[in-house]
Amino acid sequence: MNFVHAQDLSRYREFQFGMDLPAIAKLAGLKPSEVRVIHQRPALIQELNWRSQFSLSSSRQADPIANVRFSFYKGELFRILVNYNRYKTEGLTAEDMVEAISATYGTVSKAAAETTFSLSGVYNDTQVVIARWEDSQYSFSLFRSSYQPTFGMIALSKQLDAQAQVAAAEAIALDKQEAPQREIERKKKQDDENQVSQEKARLVNKPGFRP
Repeated sequence: MNFVHAQDLSRYREFQFGMDLPAIAKLAGLKPSEVRVIHQRPALIQELNWRSQFSLSSSRQADPIANVRFSFYKGELFRILVNYNRYKTEGLTAEDMVEAISATYGTVSKAAAETTFSLSGVYNDTQVVIARWEDSQYSFSLFRSSYQPTFGMIALSKQLDAQAQVAAAEAIALDKQEAPQREIERKKKQDDENQVSQEKARLVNKPGFRP
């Protein structure tokens, strides 16, 4: 497919930051029900994953994307994580990737070979950024995967991403704070279920028991 505007950092292909989940799901050929809830409070954070089974592009040319993770904050798209197919980018150098991306997003804003960032709030899966394209509202970072010999790109709305990061940190703090009480409630529920099961078994077994 063709990009709508050159150097338009508000979108990746047809996917515009701020779009709601149903719109993104429709464009990607996914079902909204496939969404995964990451946090429910203090704000809803969700993820929708697309994996390469057919082209994410309307072009007949082979699409180099392996998978995409769409992240939503309060139902709005705030981050797009793209992992490229290792075989369809095999042999390409970092300079080749930067050149290709610059054709769409303009001049590199920052060469950040020493900068790392985490793709997950849970695991320390930091990646080394090769180059970044950004303006006051949006950021696109090309990185080389630390797991396999391929490239990826993370694009985000700075405002929504910042809000999502704060909400995620608060959610993790709340979960940690409430964990002891949830464990007490879980154990009580399990004990109650065991007791009910034992009572049912007693009613069945007692009348027929003979020593």
